[in-house]
Parts: sequence; structure tokens; C-alpha cells
Amino acid sequence: MSRPTVFITGAAAGIGRATALLFAAQGYQVGAYDIDEVGLTRLSGDITAAGGAAHTGVLDVTNATQWAERLAEFHAATGRLDILVNNAGILRAGPFEAIDLAAHRAIIEVNLTGVLTGTHSAFQYLRDTPGAQVVNLCSASAIYGQAELASYGASKAAVKSFTEALDLEWERHDIRVLAIWPMFVATAMVDGVTTGTTKSLGVRLTADDVAAGIWEATRKRARLPKVHYEIGAQAKVLATVAKYAPNWAVRTANKYFSGS
Repeated sequence: MSRPTVFITGAAAGIGRATALLFAAQGYQVGAYDIDEVGLTRLSGDITAAGGAAHTGVLDVTNATQWAERLAEFHAATGRLDILVNNAGILRAGPFEAIDLAAHRAIIEVNLTGVLTGTHSAFQYLRDTPGAQVVNLCSASAIYGQAELASYGASKAAVKSFTEALDLEWERHDIRVLAIWPMFVATAMVDGVTTGTTKSLGVRLTADDVAAGIWEATRKRARLPKVHYEIGAQAKVLATVAKYAPNWAVRTANKYFSGS
């Protein structure tokens, strides 16, 4: 049998890069895709130097044609698609009205439409690979709407619902769909981001932490299906509180942490 495969978006840096390196080290054939060609070249060199196998290509996740082309190329080279990691995302922070409408729309287009487009395009390859999985990068900001991260949190809340629905629909195809939930991660995405929440909770996770969480989540095939995987103690605590506390208490806690 050919080696298992993973197709990762936003792979040139941050969480995507860390995930690509980890899976390559574990023997996976890695498909690494991004709009950053220079970053992809560095990643490919690092994977190859360590004895791994990497396939790279330019992919704007909002472009359906590019999705179709990159997936077809990867499948032609490997013959399978075991794991799709929808990692690509963008973030803008600040008061909602102070951010241009075009920036809000871009967040939704990349973070949500990119996931929808890629997952839809990948279906035929996932269906034909036994035990395939889709990993969607969610965010603890989707647990309850975050001040100064309104459209970003909204995009991730939509990814949450999409993940849950597709996990139910695609079970009959033997495709597992799950969501990874980190708090703020020390990557370029949060460089220069100063919100009430980042000040009060800090940036405590690394890209390697999240990559390790993705690896562990994709290893688990529990008797009782699990869809959501929180990364880090803070995200686990906030998710638990949101699940069991009354809505007014969750709102109060978020108001406190955001300094609103």
C-alpha cells in the first residue's frame, strides 16, 4: 500500500508549516499549499532534507479552479487523500466599525468560503480513500462572540456548524470530520494584534502545540464519536464553561476578558 497522505492549506508558515513537518516526520506524503511560494519552497526543502516527501503548489483557497487543479495533481501523484487539513485563514482585529467592509468580507471569504470550496472539491478523493478525515481549524473565539474579533469569530462559528453537519452527513461515506479549537497561537497571524482578550489571556500556544493536537485528534477513533478538540488548558476551560454555565454568565466572562 502507498504511504498515507495529508493535504494542508496555509502550509507555508505557522500552524500549517508545523503540521506539514510533523506529518512528514511520521511518514506521510505531504501536500503543502499556500499563496506564499517562497515559504513553500523553504518547507519543501526542509521536508526533503529530513527524508520526507512533499508536494507543493500555489493555492488561493477562495479560487475553486485552483482547488480542483491542486487536488487533482496531488491525487495523481499519490493515489489517495487520507486527511484534508483546512488551515488557511486570516484575521483582522479591532472595533467592528473601524475595519473596512472589504476586510470583513475577505475574512469570511477565506475562513469560511475557502473551507466550503475545498471540502466540496475534495469529496471524491476522500470518499475513495478508506477512513479519510477532514480537519477544520476552528477557534476558541467561536465559543462566544469576541469583542474586536467580530467577523473572525463569526467565520469560525460557521466553520463549527459546518463541521458538525458534515460529520453527520459523511459518516455514511466513512469520512470523519472534526474541528480543532486553539486559543491565540504565536504565529504571524497575531503579530501586532492587541485586543482586550489577548491582553488578559495572553498568547500561550505555539504552532507546534496545535500541530501536535491535530496529530493526536486524527489518531483517535473512539467508540463514541468526537468532533471537537480543544487545544490548551484555556480553550478547554472556556469550552466547558460555555457548555454548562448560563448564557448571562458566559457573556459576563467574555465581557470581563475582553475589557468591554
